[in-house]
Amino acid sequence: MTAVLVGSLDPGSPDAPVPAHYGDPLREQRTLATTAGVVDRSHRGVLAVPGEDRLTWLNSITTQELAALAPPQGTETLVLSPHGHIEHHALVTDDGATTWLDVEPGTAPALLDFLQRMRFLMRVEPADASADWALLSVLGPDSAAALSILGAGMLQEPDLIAVPGPKFAAGSVAHIPTSRYAVSRLDGFDGWARRGRLGVDLLVPRAARQDVVDRLGLPPAGIWAYEALRVAARIPRLGFESDHRTLPSEVDWTQVAVHLDKGCYRGQETVARVHNLGRPPRRLVLLHLDGVTSDHPPAPGTPVTTVDGRQVGYAGTGLRHFELGMIALAVLKRSVPDGADLRIGDTTAAIDTGADD
Repeated sequence: MTAVLVGSLDPGSPDAPVPAHYGDPLREQRTLATTAGVVDRSHRGVLAVPGEDRLTWLNSITTQELAALAPPQGTETLVLSPHGHIEHHALVTDDGATTWLDVEPGTAPALLDFLQRMRFLMRVEPADASADWALLSVLGPDSAAALSILGAGMLQEPDLIAVPGPKFAAGSVAHIPTSRYAVSRLDGFDGWARRGRLGVDLLVPRAARQDVVDRLGLPPAGIWAYEALRVAARIPRLGFESDHRTLPSEVDWTQVAVHLDKGCYRGQETVARVHNLGRPPRRLVLLHLDGVTSDHPPAPGTPVTTVDGRQVGYAGTGLRHFELGMIALAVLKRSVPDGADLRIGDTTAAIDTGADD
């Protein structure tokens, strides 16, 4: 199968270096949803943080309870601005000697710069490992057999702690990461497998990427298929479902990436205040789009308006799903009711309330 790169279709996309599809995006979606496939996500940035103080140090400057991460184990964390707005999102894995952070394409240098400035006298050595390590993702209900070939075995489903209500009692939240992802070393390759919310991510030496794909023996699927499943699952992506003023609770990152009862970190006061008020200013929703006359959904950042033209939010990732049709994530004002008659340009949009709060 011939890979069609995202860059040949959308040169400005952050996903430009990886395949968009291999000839049939909808079939590739169905494969990931019903059987199993492998997705090249090697354009993501990878930071390596070795050192004795790595977990306590990262715990002090990010939102997650990382000091209690029990290697080998994974989770998610955020770096916030002093005002509590999201600056970075990272998937985290600790292998007992190094904490690995895989991040959105193009964001590794800025995150590394922040980490270097926050080192002080801590015994840590953060470095950009993107040139040497690559991320692959395996999705689908039939993926266990292929993963066992790599020695990953059965990885438990993500363990998520329930978000406490507003004004909860101090000490009532267990001091463990709010999301815990099972991790396993790979046989025959340096690297590991981490169970996530969509599937299993593999961090492997970049030079061994094709060897790993060949050993898995799974059909390849493009990043468009991966994104379709992500959107349908309402999982946000930094820079697509976030802007410069996004708060964690607005895009449902509180449960998986924020511990609400831990020591001080930058932006914590805002996180606590918004949580105790109980109503973030905006919310993440899934929209069903009607009247789209082409295969080109609205671009991220496109305004979402009411019928009278009043802007009430913005669109995130939009695409055609193999079962749901044209859909998009969007960030809307909290005051917008579920039954609102919305527009994205000339397209009619309706909020999916099936799993929304």
